[in-house]
Amino acid sequence: MTRSRKIFIALLVVIVAIQFIRPSQNKGEAEGENFIAKKYAVPENVQSILKQSCYDCHSNHTDYPWYANVQPVGWWIQFSHVNDGKRHLNFSEFASYPEKRAKKKMEEIAEEVREGEMPMESYTLMHSAAKLSEDQKKILIDWAEGLK
Repeated sequence: MTRSRKIFIALLVVIVAIQFIRPSQNKGEAEGENFIAKKYAVPENVQSILKQSCYDCHSNHTDYPWYANVQPVGWWIQFSHVNDGKRHLNFSEFASYPEKRAKKKMEEIAEEVREGEMPMESYTLMHSAAKLSEDQKKILIDWAEGLK
């Protein structure tokens, strides 16, 4: 057996083996007892935008694409996007934030949307419906600035 064939077989074994090592998925309740709308006014149009463009990374529930089941892509999605996104902002836990932190998060939402930093380009590349129009950006910015 040639060296390149051995390397190929070893890589194939590793690729198959890592399919059985999956990260725990973010499948909790998006709108639980600490959901943002339990404490703050979230108009229906804002709620719709948040659900479409933000909740996959910024809530306790993610609707995963099919390719999240392929490792190591699933690890990257879970750890680089979902877990990191929730660490920065979690709409499912927002009502539990102290007032000062909530106000700061609203400022950050307005700033990130205004600067085109959110939703992330790496997310909208595969989820084109999550890309915000100028009207949607204005709605989110006005809402966030109105709550701070």
